[in-house]
Amino acid sequence: MQSIFLLLGLFADAISASPLEQQSLGRISPTELPTGLAEDLRKPVRGRFLHITDFHPDRLYKPGTSIDRSCHRGNGPAGYFGGEGTECDSPLSLVNETFRWIEENLKDEIDFVIWTGDSVRHDNDEKLPRTADEIMELNEFLSQKWVSIFGAEEARETTNAMPKMSIPVIPTFGNNDIMPHNIFNEGPNKWTKRFAEIWNQFIPEDQRHTFVEGGWFTAEVVPGRLAVISLNTMYFFDSNSAVDGCNAKSEPGYEHMEWLRVQLKILRSRNMKAILMGHVPPARSSEKRNWDETCWQKYTLWMHQYRDVVVGSFYGHMNIDHFMLQDSNKVNIDSQVDETVSINSKTDYLESLRNQWSSLPSPPSGIFEELDSMSDLGYLSSEVESAKKEKRGKKKEKKKQKFLDKIGGPWAERYSVSLVSPSLVPNFFPSLRVIDYNITGLDDVAPGMNLFTREVDDSTSAIDTEEYSDDSSSTPEIQKKKKKDKDKKKKPKFKVPEPPSSTAPPGPAYSNQAFTLLGYTQYYSNLTKLHEEIAAGELGEDPRIDYEIEYTTNDDVYQMKDLTVRSFFQLAARIAEEGAEEKQTGDINSPGADWSVAKKKRKKSTNHVWRAFLRRAFVGFEDHDLDE
Repeated sequence: MQSIFLLLGLFADAISASPLEQQSLGRISPTELPTGLAEDLRKPVRGRFLHITDFHPDRLYKPGTSIDRSCHRGNGPAGYFGGEGTECDSPLSLVNETFRWIEENLKDEIDFVIWTGDSVRHDNDEKLPRTADEIMELNEFLSQKWVSIFGAEEARETTNAMPKMSIPVIPTFGNNDIMPHNIFNEGPNKWTKRFAEIWNQFIPEDQRHTFVEGGWFTAEVVPGRLAVISLNTMYFFDSNSAVDGCNAKSEPGYEHMEWLRVQLKILRSRNMKAILMGHVPPARSSEKRNWDETCWQKYTLWMHQYRDVVVGSFYGHMNIDHFMLQDSNKVNIDSQVDETVSINSKTDYLESLRNQWSSLPSPPSGIFEELDSMSDLGYLSSEVESAKKEKRGKKKEKKKQKFLDKIGGPWAERYSVSLVSPSLVPNFFPSLRVIDYNITGLDDVAPGMNLFTREVDDSTSAIDTEEYSDDSSSTPEIQKKKKKDKDKKKKPKFKVPEPPSSTAPPGPAYSNQAFTLLGYTQYYSNLTKLHEEIAAGELGEDPRIDYEIEYTTNDDVYQMKDLTVRSFFQLAARIAEEGAEEKQTGDINSPGADWSVAKKKRKKSTNHVWRAFLRRAFVGFEDHDLDE
């Protein structure tokens, strides 16, 4: 009974916080289950989902036209399936073949799809400008493609009945899904209203009002266990001149962050986990800043405080394959930063990320191997840990503890990670990504009372706090310093979420457990090779696309045993390493010594992980001029 009253209290807070929060993630009574849902829930969880982004379909694309004229006219090398390595958009042949490949290879292998925006062509042809109707039509076109694959096959009562999806498909707004591009006004607006109709099959009924109000919503992809939160990153986007960040209560960015806080709060109370997705990623480096600083600050703080809830976050927009670490130590809740950062090239941006990672705390030798020997959900037994401490000695133990304090404890909880998938539009090669996640203990997702009567943990019931506080993994000295620093700060003008309970285990983003991301497989199609085969007449009159594996995260290069934050910290540190200086053999001062050979041997060796990271960022596109 106490849990029921607590849950009612949480919903009362959700409703009172803001008008845009009235449609917060709700509970479903077993008696309210739609016909057929029980059968759907019995389908086994496969532990795999698809991330695809930036289709940019272009009905005006014509093979054999000039790549300098958007592949619309003139004579040039535009290929049948796209102008790989150019700024041209995707021909419908590429889009249609990609959906065919998904249906034939992934339809029965995935649990849900995250589709992160930009589902229309760019407005880059002055002679053929886009129209609002074209934007709607192209999004309807792609929506129907998803329905054709994942629409339930059972008979409909009427020919006009809305098809029920066999798996969830979760869309989001891209900066080109509106007109003019980048400019998205406060909702409700014509775009939120119209897309609520276009994406009707994908937005849960109880979330449609929320979507019309702000263009964001939540969908349960594993009922009662895992939700995907579709963010409207247009309200965070630094290039959206119609809004102004996330600080002022009058701004939609502020409303959006408040809504997100409440969603994560409710999910925590239900013992559920969340995946976040959006179009524009929170890039923040010396070469690139995508979000208004005030939005980045809140987002990073939210990710840190809800690190027990958030499994991971996925974005598109940038067309290059990479990831970014958000450092909670960079959070300043009174931040008023207003700076302009431009990007000269994609390689400059990636280099700036590498420079950023080079300042990560330096791990003592063997520390990660030792941390990996811990159990998935707890620390080593006290006897084993004591024995290890004695073997290491006081000096090594102090060095280890200093490093752990810097990264937020053994699970690197100081950081959170955002993953950016490369695009389908062939700015390099078209690509898509399949992510695997841990399904341990998910046999109970079949329908039953346990899905809807999950107990609420009283230790996490107090949500709103007046001050930013998280001392759960700090030493007494650090806690004392934090308290001294905190006393000097002003109280924030917004509600700051409580951190996880001090007795709570690390979340799935940090420790391998149910819903932890285990790895991903990056697929791509080599259009250069394909177009050569078409030109040679090897594929006949009806050429087809095949997606092949570019790489997996557990390969010999990345060597990631999972996609926890600590694994990404390790990878970032390896990418940032300077090549070790090669040893010199022989005495260069000896008579007859070859100075040129000696000089070469003193050069630093190549960092192969960094080189692989660069090559993969551009989807293996060989013609791209990578920095040495």
